[in-house]
Amino acid sequence: MTHTVTPPVHQDPMPAPQRALTPLQTGVISRVQAHLSGQPALAALFASCYPNTWQTTLDTLPDGRVFVQTGDIPAMWLRDSAAQMSPYLPLCAADPVVRGAVAGVIRQHVHLLSVDPYANAFNREPGDEYHFDRPAPGPWVWERKYELDSLCYPLWLAWRYWQVTDEAPLDLRPTLHTVLEVLHAEQDHDARSAYTFERPEAYCVLPSDTLTRGGRGAAHHPTGMIWSGFRPSDDACTYPYLVPANAFAVTALEGAAALVRALYGDETLAGRCEEIAGQIRSGIETHGVTEHPTFGRVYAYETDGLGNHLLMDDANVPSLLSLPYLGYCAPGDPTYLNTRRLILSSENPHYHAGAFAAGVSSPHTPGRRVWPIALCMQALTADAGTPEGRAEIRALLGTLAATTAGTDLMHESFNPDDPAEYSRPWFAWANSLLAETILTHLDVLTERA
Repeated sequence: MTHTVTPPVHQDPMPAPQRALTPLQTGVISRVQAHLSGQPALAALFASCYPNTWQTTLDTLPDGRVFVQTGDIPAMWLRDSAAQMSPYLPLCAADPVVRGAVAGVIRQHVHLLSVDPYANAFNREPGDEYHFDRPAPGPWVWERKYELDSLCYPLWLAWRYWQVTDEAPLDLRPTLHTVLEVLHAEQDHDARSAYTFERPEAYCVLPSDTLTRGGRGAAHHPTGMIWSGFRPSDDACTYPYLVPANAFAVTALEGAAALVRALYGDETLAGRCEEIAGQIRSGIETHGVTEHPTFGRVYAYETDGLGNHLLMDDANVPSLLSLPYLGYCAPGDPTYLNTRRLILSSENPHYHAGAFAAGVSSPHTPGRRVWPIALCMQALTADAGTPEGRAEIRALLGTLAATTAGTDLMHESFNPDDPAEYSRPWFAWANSLLAETILTHLDVLTERA
C-alpha cells in the first residue's frame, strides 16, 4: 500500500527527571542494587527503569488528578498509564506521596472514562491529532480506537490500589456503571452498539489502522464475550473477540465486584459484574479454545463465534502469554501450558529468534523484532517453583540487560540479531514492567544457579 500522507510522528526527547523520588522509592532501588551487587548490568538496568515513569511521565493537574504520558508520544493511554504505575503499588500503604500519585491516576482514569469510554488515549490539553478519523474524536481524545483492555486496566489499577490501602480515591460506582453499559452493548455489537471507526487510507500507517465493513469490523456472532475493535497494540482485530482481552475483563470484573461489595455493600452492582464475568468466561471456554495438531487444546488469540480462530500471540498485554499474570488461570493450567508452548515456538508467526534474543513480537512493528514487554511477561509467567523455570527467568533477565544498546532502558522492540536497532527510546510501560519483573523475581536472581 502506498501512503500519501501520514500523521505527525512524535519523538520528543526524554526530559531530565522532573519529580524527586521519595525516600521509600530510593530505598527500593538501594535494596535491589545491594541484592544484585554481583550482577552490575541488571542492577544498573533496574536503577534506570524503576524511576522512569515517576520522574519523566507524571504531571499533576490543578485538581490533583495525574496525567501520565506514555513516553515519546505526548498522550495518556488508559492501558499504559495503569501498567506504568504497577511497580509503585506496593508502596501505597506506607508512602503517602506514592499513594497520592496513584490515587491521582485513578481519578484521572475515572474522568477520562466519563469523557469517552470508547477512546484508548487522551490529550493533556485539547487537540486534534487524529482529526481525519471518522467519526472525528473530541478535543480531549488523542485517538478513539475502542480496545476492550482500555476498560479493564482502570478497574485493575483501582482494585490493586484497594488491595494495598483498603480504600478507593473516590466513589467508583458511576464509572463501573459506565463500563458495564459498554460491555453489555459490545456483547452484541451489531445489534446494540453505535460505535464505528474508520481512518482514511491515506492516513493509515498500517492497513490495521482502520476497521473493515464500514467501520463495524469483521463479521461475527454473539458468544457472551465482548467485541473489541482493536488490540492492545492499537492494531485492528482480525476476528473481534480478542480472547486475552476478554480474559482480562473476567478478572477485572471479578475484582470490581469484590471492591464494590466490600467498600459500598452494593450487592446488586457486584452481582452484575459477576454475571457478565461469568458470561465472558463461558464464551472463552466455549468459543475461544481449539485443538492444535501438535500442542493439543489451546486458547486462540482471536475468534469470531463463527468457527474461525487466529492462533498467534502479540507482545502487548493482555496477551495469551499473560493469562496467569492477569489472574485468569493458574500458571500450571494445562490449556495455558499448551498455549504457552505454541506461543514460544515458530507456530506463532510473531515469535522471532536471533543471535541475541528470542521472543514474541507484534504486527505493530513489522519484520523481525522482539519486544521487551513480552520477554518480561515470559519471565513473570515462568514457573519459579522449578529449577527449569528459575533458569528461564534468569536467562530472560540476562537477555534484557544485554540488549539495551547501552541505554540501560527498555524499548518497544529491537532486532534480535542487532539490538542497536530498536524502536521507541522512551517507552515507560516497558521500563515499569522490567522493574516489576525484577522485584517479583529478586529471590530467583540472587540464589545460586
